[in-house]
Amino acid sequence: MGTAFWFILTRLLTTLKIKENKMKIKSLALGVAGALALGSSAFAERGSDGNVGIIYWQAPSILNPYLSGGTKDIESSSMVIEALAGYDNNGAMFPRLATEVPTVGNGGISSDLKSITWNLKPGIMWSDGTAFTSADVLFTYDYCMGEPGCYQEAKFEGVTNIEALNDLTVKISFADPTPNPYGPFVGSQTPILQQAQFENCTGTRRQECTEENFGPIGTGAFVVTEFRPNDVIQLKANENYRDSSKPAFATMVFKGGGDAAAAGRAVMETGEYDYGWNLQLAPEVISQMASAGKGQPLAAFGTAVERLEMNMTDPSSSLDADTRSTRKALHPFLSDIRVRKALSMAIDRTLLTEIGYGVAGKPTCNLVPGPELYASDNTECLTQDIDGAKALLEEAGWKEGGDGVRTKDGMRLSVLYQTSTNAVRQDYQALIKEWWTQIGVETELRNLNASVFFGGDPASPDTYQKFYADIEMYTNIFDGTDPQAYLSAYRCGNEPSPENSWAGENINRYCDPAYDKLLDELKMTADLEKRGEIGRKLNDMLTKDSYTIVPLTWRGRVSARSNSLGGVILNTWDTELWNVQDWYRID
Repeated sequence: MGTAFWFILTRLLTTLKIKENKMKIKSLALGVAGALALGSSAFAERGSDGNVGIIYWQAPSILNPYLSGGTKDIESSSMVIEALAGYDNNGAMFPRLATEVPTVGNGGISSDLKSITWNLKPGIMWSDGTAFTSADVLFTYDYCMGEPGCYQEAKFEGVTNIEALNDLTVKISFADPTPNPYGPFVGSQTPILQQAQFENCTGTRRQECTEENFGPIGTGAFVVTEFRPNDVIQLKANENYRDSSKPAFATMVFKGGGDAAAAGRAVMETGEYDYGWNLQLAPEVISQMASAGKGQPLAAFGTAVERLEMNMTDPSSSLDADTRSTRKALHPFLSDIRVRKALSMAIDRTLLTEIGYGVAGKPTCNLVPGPELYASDNTECLTQDIDGAKALLEEAGWKEGGDGVRTKDGMRLSVLYQTSTNAVRQDYQALIKEWWTQIGVETELRNLNASVFFGGDPASPDTYQKFYADIEMYTNIFDGTDPQAYLSAYRCGNEPSPENSWAGENINRYCDPAYDKLLDELKMTADLEKRGEIGRKLNDMLTKDSYTIVPLTWRGRVSARSNSLGGVILNTWDTELWNVQDWYRID
C-alpha cells in the first residue's frame, strides 16, 4: 500500500474525530491492511462463504456499458462481463481474458505502432458453458461502432479494422501510429459481449433487447439471476469461472437506490450490507457511522472531479425535439465566455470542498487532476472574485435590474442548475446559488433521482446526456492513468443528439477544431513528457481557456466495507469491484 493511502485514511479518521484511542486506530489500520492482502488460503472452495451484500445508492438501470455512461451501470456490469485487460489499484494494467498485456517488447504491438495483437487465454468459458473466442471480440467492436448510439465510441478512436487471426488471437489496426493502443477492450467501460446472445441486438435494436441488456452472459465471477432496474440485482457464482476456487461467495445481493447516508449506515452501523459505494457525505456524518464499529471507510484519490458542465446549446422547451439541446441552436447567453467565466469566478471552491468533503476532497481548477504528468498548474479559479465577476457581466452588457437580476436586450440572466439528489450536492447547489445571486444571476435548482439522471434511457427527459438545463453538476472518471480517451469525448460530433439516441459523450456540445487537431497530435505522440504537455493543454482548453467545464472539487473516493469482508482493495483507476472474485468472509 502506498503512502498516499495511509495519509488519506489517517487524515480522514483523525479529521472525522472518531473517538478511538491510539491502540484502536492502530488496530483499524491493521484491519484494513489485512483486508487488502489477497490470500488464496482464505478460499476453501467456490461458494463456501454464502451471500455477500453490496449497496450502491445510485441504482443500476442497465447492465450494458455500451448503452450507458453511468458509473453505477458500468461497475455493476463489471462483475459479469469483462474486458481483455484491466487496471489494478496502482493504475497498472493487468490481463484478464488475455494471456498478457501486449507491448512493443513482447511483440504484441507492431514496431510501426499501427496495430496491437491480443492473445486470449485458452479454455475460458462463457457462463452458459460455451467457448469464449476472438469472434466475440470482433462482434463487440461491430456492436458498438456499427451504428451511432454507442456510449464508448471514444475508446475505439482511430481503429480501422479488427480481425481474428485464429480463435484465440485478435489484431486491432489503427489508421495512424498509436503509442497508446489500450483504448479498445481495456478497463470496465469496454467489456466483451457474447456474440451468440447479442447478435440479434445490433443497430437500432440495441435498446430494445431488454433481456440481454438486463442479464448479459459473461465470463466474470458472477451470473445475473434477477435484474430489477433501479432497484436490485440478484447474482450467483459463475460455475464456469476460470478459477475453480472463486468466487468465495455463492450468491450476491446488489441493492441500488436510496441515498449515500442510507448506504453508509447499512454497512457501518447496521451491518446489513458488506460494501457501500461512493459515500458522498459530510465528514462528520461518516465519523458518526464509523464509530458504530461494524465497518470502516476506505479512501483514495484517483481522477474523480465534481464539476459544473455548461450547456453550449439552447435547452428551451419552446424548441422542437430535434433542436432542443443540440448544436442546431446555440445557448442564448452561455455561448458567451464572459458569462461562463463570471459564473466560475463567483465560486469559493475552498469553502465548498471543506463543507462537502473535508480532507477527502481538494479544490481544483482541472478536469484531469492526475496523474501528476497530466495535471495542469491551473490554479487561477481557486480565488473567489465576486467583484470581478460583476464587472465581467457588466462588460458583457448584462445590467442589474431593480430586483437584483441582470438583464440584456429584454432577457433575464436566469439559469436552471441541475444535479442528482444527494445531500452534499444540494449543499453545493445552495452555496453556488447564493454566490450567483450576489452577482445578479437568478438560479433555479433542480435535483433528480440519481438512477434516472445517470441512466441511459433515451426516452427520459431527465438524463444528464439529454441536458435539458443550462448547467448541471456531477462527477465521472476515466479508467487507467492515461486520459486520451477521456479527453477525446469532447471531439466535435461526439455530442448526444436525437441521431445517436442521446448516447454521445460530449455532454457540453463543445466543438473546437483546434481542440480536435491537438487530440490527433496526442493520439500519435509517443514521448511521455510530450503526451503530458498536450494533455495539460487539452485540459486547459476545456477549463480555463473556455470555461466550458468548471471544475470544483477533486474528490477522494470514499466507500466502506464491513469488518467481516476480506479481500477488498479500493481501486480508483478502474471499477471499485475490480477484484470482487477475491472477496471472502472473515470469521
